[in-house]
Amino acid sequence: MKNAAGKQAPFAKKSFGQNFLVDDGIVSRIVGALDPRPGELIVEIGPGRGALTEKLLAAGARVAAVELEREMIEVLKGRFSGSPDFALIAADALKVNFAEIVEENGTDENGAPVRLVANLPYYISTAILQKLIAERAVFGEMILMFQREVVDRITAPPGDSERGFLTVLTEAYLKTGKLFEVPPSAFRPAPKVWSAVVRLIPRETAPDPEAEKLFRTLASVGFARKRKTILNNFRALPPEITDKFGSAREILDRAGLDPARRAETLTRDEWINLLEIIAASAR
Repeated sequence: MKNAAGKQAPFAKKSFGQNFLVDDGIVSRIVGALDPRPGELIVEIGPGRGALTEKLLAAGARVAAVELEREMIEVLKGRFSGSPDFALIAADALKVNFAEIVEENGTDENGAPVRLVANLPYYISTAILQKLIAERAVFGEMILMFQREVVDRITAPPGDSERGFLTVLTEAYLKTGKLFEVPPSAFRPAPKVWSAVVRLIPRETAPDPEAEKLFRTLASVGFARKRKTILNNFRALPPEITDKFGSAREILDRAGLDPARRAETLTRDEWINLLEIIAASAR
């Protein structure tokens, strides 16, 4: 496959988990879901050959693109370096400071929150999601493409068997909405699994940042063995929690939770209430 300059376009590299999005209809649906406004700054993670980038710039948006792979960096420079609305950040998205990227490239010209879009390699999906949760205050909205099973997991309702630690962590801080699924044929090379696009919006109210470590521990232990009750799982809470807040049964009793329930049945409000009750008992 050759690019517009007649040169051989770089091939996807397995080491970077690359699968290039080549279906123009899917690209248009992603851009349509974002609905870019003229002059706004959009951060793009993993632009690859620039399929999304091109349409975002054509819509009048300014794009700050974060790309790690050297050959893709050269492709992006060749295609977009002449555009005053394009900024390339040659770095690992897992290591960058998104607040600094936004500050260096200017906020939205209309004063609206900066938004993010990404077609992410499957192997970093969980890690990048957790980073975006931690830096959620930077963005007003995120449109992300993950492996379908990851999207199904983070959008799973209470009682769904797909529900787990990542679900609870995500919904505590972000509103989630699955938009549409993407078949393997939309990529080159075609992956063996389907993908899906999800919309994530930071919540106005979320757990206190000082209690975030405690919340992660509670959710992680609660889902450690999904077939067990939450009481059985909470018996494995570390001593720094039980010595300070009481036994697993005492903690659940104070939260008004049936110890025979499984973690996947708890709603977001019940998890937040559990956290707040424990945190309050330490004051």
